[in-house]
Amino acid sequence: MWLKPTIAILFIAILISLAASVIFLLKDQGSRDRTRKLLGIRIVLAVALLSLISYGLWTGQLTISAPWY
Repeated sequence: MWLKPTIAILFIAILISLAASVIFLLKDQGSRDRTRKLLGIRIVLAVALLSLISYGLWTGQLTISAPWY
């Protein structure tokens, strides 16, 4: 029951991190430190998202409901 909301929250956090890094990229023309930090955060969030999806598929909490599967 906790898996689907956590996946949704991680996905939203990735989108927020992406938007913030674009804003900082355009705002800080000379320095790229904040953009680089947000890229690292986004990578960590993406790895956490993929691992949660893999865990959900492996345990059976998430299923593939495509008609061709």
